[in-house]
Amino acid sequence: MSEVRVGPAGRVAGAVTVPGDKSISHRALILGALARGRSYLGNLSPAADVASTGECLRLCGGSVRPFGAGRVSLDGGGARGALSSPPAPLDCGNSGTTMRLLAGVLAGHDVEAVLDGDSSLRRRPMTRVAEPLTAMGAEAETTPEGTAPLRLRGRARLRAIDYRPAVASAQLKSAVLLAGLSADGPVRVIEPSPSRDHTERLLRLCGVSVSSGADGVRVLPGPLEPFGLHIPGDLSSAAFFLALAAARPGWRVVCPGVTLNPGRTGVLEVLAAMGAEVTVDAGEPAGGVEPVGTVTVAGARLHGTVIAGALVPRCIDEIPVLAVLATQAEGRCEIRDAGELRVKESDRIALLADGLRSLGAGCEETPDGLVVEGPARLRAARLEAHGDHRLAMAWAVAAALVPPGGGESAIAGAGCAAVSYPRFFDDLATLLGRG
Repeated sequence: MSEVRVGPAGRVAGAVTVPGDKSISHRALILGALARGRSYLGNLSPAADVASTGECLRLCGGSVRPFGAGRVSLDGGGARGALSSPPAPLDCGNSGTTMRLLAGVLAGHDVEAVLDGDSSLRRRPMTRVAEPLTAMGAEAETTPEGTAPLRLRGRARLRAIDYRPAVASAQLKSAVLLAGLSADGPVRVIEPSPSRDHTERLLRLCGVSVSSGADGVRVLPGPLEPFGLHIPGDLSSAAFFLALAAARPGWRVVCPGVTLNPGRTGVLEVLAAMGAEVTVDAGEPAGGVEPVGTVTVAGARLHGTVIAGALVPRCIDEIPVLAVLATQAEGRCEIRDAGELRVKESDRIALLADGLRSLGAGCEETPDGLVVEGPARLRAARLEAHGDHRLAMAWAVAAALVPPGGGESAIAGAGCAAVSYPRFFDDLATLLGRG
């Protein structure tokens, strides 16, 4: 799928069941490999990123058995002895989550490993994870530029630390907490603002002592119990359809069974702040630890808002589609404090600004964000995904918001959407009545 063409939407109304959550799937696979005994997962994400985590675990001796339809069993060998040195470099593909979380896990094992990835992943910063793992007693080396390949020599017993990362990052926090399972005492991470807490919740599901509060997140080393988990739907995937629904009065989309983790619901707060009608119906928590529910968004006349501060980590993955939606709002939408977007799968700030301008929107790039002026009458354009799955899907939403009769937009490199959502374009076509 090198190029996909998407035309203007007529009326948007329907329900979309999105795949299992990617963030939770990564962590569930890893913790299942560390728990002593057999764990069962349902609705595992089909994302290429998650497949990278599963394959890396298998190369390290983890027992990961798929049974189709997102069902997986894992036979873990215990937190300190579950994994072994892989016979070859670990290919993390495009997945920063795979690389950073596995680095934390392997740091607490008596193993040697090289973690590598594709050209995009090789541009992302890895010094930020190497530094705390080295402080704990592992050997972690990046390239001189601070990027992958990441060479790691772990230790079965690490030093406990209190760690203060410079940025709020769930991946970095999780790497340190997972390494802490093999530490000689409690490990604490104090972030500048809270990031998503899937790792902490799943550790509690495994019987690990985890406390969270104003003084950070603290984990005590100890054994992990096996578990069963039906993984909720991915709210970040649902966000593309929910944002599309928000754009026009009379449009409406329902996404059932998605995660409502407080670290992920910033996108719903932004949609509501812009004037969309957002309804959340909570269900039973997945595994008793992860909030789940049905989200409905109905469109309205939108107005600009500000996305900044502690809200940014809670909607960082959704900012591309929120920037697209901002083109349809009255007035100015400002995105601040989002410099982390420059070191994602691409420089999302620069590429969003370029793409929005090619669509006819008024957009100014700032060092740590964007200023979008609306409303804009978008025009069809040729857009580049640049190997970034969230850009590919955001451009599809933008193409659907071109006024009727405005022609199709072409999205080059759209196949990278499979990194997180392999069937995205099929589901979008069905929602638009073209499936």
